[in-house]
Amino acid sequence: MRSLKRIGERIANELLMHFRAQKKLQGEVSLSESIDTDKDGNSLMLMDIVGVEDTMLEDLQEKEDCLKLRKLVKTCLTEQEAYIIRERYGLDGAAPKIQRDIAKACGISRSYISRIEKRALQKLQQALEGSAD
Repeated sequence: MRSLKRIGERIANELLMHFRAQKKLQGEVSLSESIDTDKDGNSLMLMDIVGVEDTMLEDLQEKEDCLKLRKLVKTCLTEQEAYIIRERYGLDGAAPKIQRDIAKACGISRSYISRIEKRALQKLQQALEGSAD
C-alpha cells in the first residue's frame, strides 16, 4: 500500500514538474517552428509569413524632420501663420482642418487664410533650404 502511495506521489510530482516546465515555455515562440503547410505540402514557418522590413533609419529621419519642421514653425513664422499651419496640417496631433474651418475660427475669409498659408509655406521652404546647406 505504501509503495502505491509513493508511486502516486512520484507521478503527481512528475506531472507538476511537467506543467511547470510548460508554463515557463508558454510565452516563447520559435520563428522556425512549423505552423502550417502550403498548397504544395511544404512546411510553412512563422518566419516565412512575418516579413518585417527594417525601417528604423527612415523612421528616425522622419522624426528628425518633423522636429525640425515644428521648430521652424515656431521660429520662422508669425503667430497667425504658425497657428494656420499647425491647424491645416495637424502638427499638434489633431486632425488637419480645412481652410474654411480655420477662417471661421479666426474670423477672416477663406481666401485670406489661403494667402497666409501660401506665404507661410514659402517661408518654411526657404528656411528648410537654408538649413540644408
